[in-house]
Amino acid sequence: MKKLLLNVLIITCLASCVQQPADKTVSQKPTWKNQLDEKLPLLGHRNWILIVDQAFPEQSNPAMQYINTNEKLADVLNYTLTTLGTAKHVKPILYRDRELHFIEEKSAPGVSKFKSQLDSLLKGRPVNEILHDSVFVKIDKVAKLFSVLVLKTTETIPYTSVFIELDCAYWGAEKEAELRSIMRK
Repeated sequence: MKKLLLNVLIITCLASCVQQPADKTVSQKPTWKNQLDEKLPLLGHRNWILIVDQAFPEQSNPAMQYINTNEKLADVLNYTLTTLGTAKHVKPILYRDRELHFIEEKSAPGVSKFKSQLDSLLKGRPVNEILHDSVFVKIDKVAKLFSVLVLKTTETIPYTSVFIELDCAYWGAEKEAELRSIMRK
């Protein structure tokens, strides 16, 4: 009898020690916004964030990390720029495709509205315009040493991608030149 009571006591104790999930709903995957928020503190000077249209190719370089946002490019760009605006360690250097200026509504329906949205989002910010193919040359060189985060969107208008090179927010070229000058003396 004592043995039976002891076994029941042990089984009861073990059963109470097993953790039961508080909620039986399926766990949610992190959203792209959560993933960006988690990744941003790890990114720094010389890393890049690419906000790309749907046809942007997945590249084989392991330094290229892709997140499928399932959202429009303008929305992803807006959130990313807002998030970068709160970062104390990095600031964005913006690039966009020069080809976009030459695309007309008859060739790509919706391009006029997109250009207007993009101009509004980038207003007051310096933006470098470069040929699309030159982006791949830059990114290939960067990805040899540094991570590149690619936020893939649902945008299907060509040449709408925005490329963000991260720069140090608290130490600029002027301070660096001053430091180098001091070091030479």
